[in-house]
Amino acid sequence: MHKVVIPEKVVARVIKRQGRWNVHDDVPAQETAFVVVDMQNYFMAPGQQVEIPAARAIVPNVNRLAGALRDAGGLVVWIRTVSNEDSFRNWSHFHDVLNTPERRARRAAAMAETAFGSQLWPELDVRPGDLIVRKTRYSAFIQGSSPLEVELRQRGIKAVWIGGTSTNTCCESTARDAMLLDFRTTMVSDANADHNDEEHNATLINFCINFGDVAATDELIGRLAKAGRN
Repeated sequence: MHKVVIPEKVVARVIKRQGRWNVHDDVPAQETAFVVVDMQNYFMAPGQQVEIPAARAIVPNVNRLAGALRDAGGLVVWIRTVSNEDSFRNWSHFHDVLNTPERRARRAAAMAETAFGSQLWPELDVRPGDLIVRKTRYSAFIQGSSPLEVELRQRGIKAVWIGGTSTNTCCESTARDAMLLDFRTTMVSDANADHNDEEHNATLINFCINFGDVAATDELIGRLAKAGRN
């Protein structure tokens, strides 16, 4: 698991701006969704094209946090990235410019709807009543990528906790867009995973400075437990 390091000067800067470290700690569980991004075989299975080994290490935290929020009345959302004709047509820059033809073909095959790579990692504790959403871009919230925003609005969700992989790509993109759509957004520091500590921490630092809260799994579970006792 990543060693999370947020410098004290960054913490001081955030507190100076907003008065305290975390400002989204008062949202009821019933108005909160834990959005788990791309915890699927393509990013987690050994030998896959974009294997992120640290993603396997965060599975216990993802499952614990999902269970705690679910038990408190919140919503758990599992995001799957898939490649289809819409993504090739309307996100052609990514597929045709940022990938070699060989890499594009491998990704397309691995991320097709029924392919092994697009399926959720089997050790995730997915339950009936959870929401499973497909996306076709890095961000699950950007226009044309998925129905996530509509699904959350219909359920009265006002805050999102973001976990998954990779921290600095699909998770960060989803978290930033969530904030810009006026969801109160928290990135879970030890339930996100990236290729290395440096990329992981750089994302958390930038997010807390400019976009929202950063909190750990135990802290969020503690909030739920405290709210349940009140």
